[in-house]
Amino acid sequence: MDFSFLLDLFYVKTLLQGVLITIVLALIAVLMGTLIAVIPTYFRLSKHKILNFIGGSYVEIIRGTPLLVQVMLIYAIVKLPVMTVLGMDFGAFLLGMVALIINSSAYASETFRAGILSIEKGQKEAGLSLGMTEKSTMLHIIMPQAIKNIMPSLGNEFVTLIKETSIFMYLGISELMYSAQIVKTSTYRTKEVYIVTALLYFVLTFTTSKLMSKLEKRMRKQDEK
Repeated sequence: MDFSFLLDLFYVKTLLQGVLITIVLALIAVLMGTLIAVIPTYFRLSKHKILNFIGGSYVEIIRGTPLLVQVMLIYAIVKLPVMTVLGMDFGAFLLGMVALIINSSAYASETFRAGILSIEKGQKEAGLSLGMTEKSTMLHIIMPQAIKNIMPSLGNEFVTLIKETSIFMYLGISELMYSAQIVKTSTYRTKEVYIVTALLYFVLTFTTSKLMSKLEKRMRKQDEK
């Protein structure tokens, strides 16, 4: 084993840039995915059969297909035809982000739905009996409690996305895995580079999990007060 490449500032900088881009990609995806998830969540909780079917189908299809397939499909549907017809180049980064956000929204939607359904029905009935509208009951009684149940799962989703961003390597985006390929190709130290890359992924996911665990404990303590 030869890890001497870690003494070269260029290689260290390349890997750290990959770490930074990986974090940014995962953060954007989980934030945007969470916002978009409101729509399928609303559809899935709706009593309207068609809306319920659309919301359910969206979640099941996205969760039932690999992220790599979704990325390649969006690339084929959007980039290739548009470039052929209009000559416009939709960046690989943009298309990859769209795929990652859509994927994240499906999982976040299920997290939202489970969080909302975990609140006792009596809470909603109590709000309505006080003269509140259904919308007001949801915003002021159900959601504040549901969000506390949702936060740990969203944290897990962020950890998952950190690992999922490795597919961006196929799009030529310099996240951690792509950066590792650059270092590996330059140094011919395959095993060593992959060991360092695995450690960096572990540090990212382990640190995030610990931070989310602390946040969850703090929220529980606030509830107990």
